Amino acid sequence: MTRPNSRTRILDAAVRVAGREGAGRVTLEATAEEAGLTRGGMMYHFKDRAALAHAMQEHVAMSWEAQLIEAAGKTADEASLPERVNAYISVAVTPSTSMQIGLLQAAGNDPQGREPIASVRRRWTPSSQEAAEDRTILRQFIACLAADGLWSHHSLGGDEIPQDARVGITQEIIALSTDL
Repeated sequence: MTRPNSRTRILDAAVRVAGREGAGRVTLEATAEEAGLTRGGMMYHFKDRAALAHAMQEHVAMSWEAQLIEAAGKTADEASLPERVNAYISVAVTPSTSMQIGLLQAAGNDPQGREPIASVRRRWTPSSQEAAEDRTILRQFIACLAADGLWSHHSLGGDEIPQDARVGITQEIIALSTDL
């Protein structure tokens, strides 16, 4: 297994800090300490906290898209809408994914800052406009919203959902997108 480069190591450290302490606690100093680097080592890659925050969002978006591709077995361009929706649901309901995306969306108060994650979502889920025009797509859109609700439940401090219940909920959400 290869060792991650310094930039990736820093971004992974920043995500860990955000997960442990909250997105607002991600500073250059805290991230440098978590990554085992000096502040100067951080500054080589990220000139300020805003640059780090944007890079974190891109990093998490790339990781999320890789999980979606793995779940679908193909890229968004290669997958049909039902395949994309099922992959989205399967990945969105996992606690680690929900934590990462929830933290970064909470941290990104400006639309440009949320763009990396929004871009992935647009590739993998139907739009509200598409849903308004087609009943089948509407059900898929609602299923995506239900998956988002499950990760919101986790992100907002809802009670811990046991794994067997999470599997059942996920199956019901997928059924919602396919039962017509």
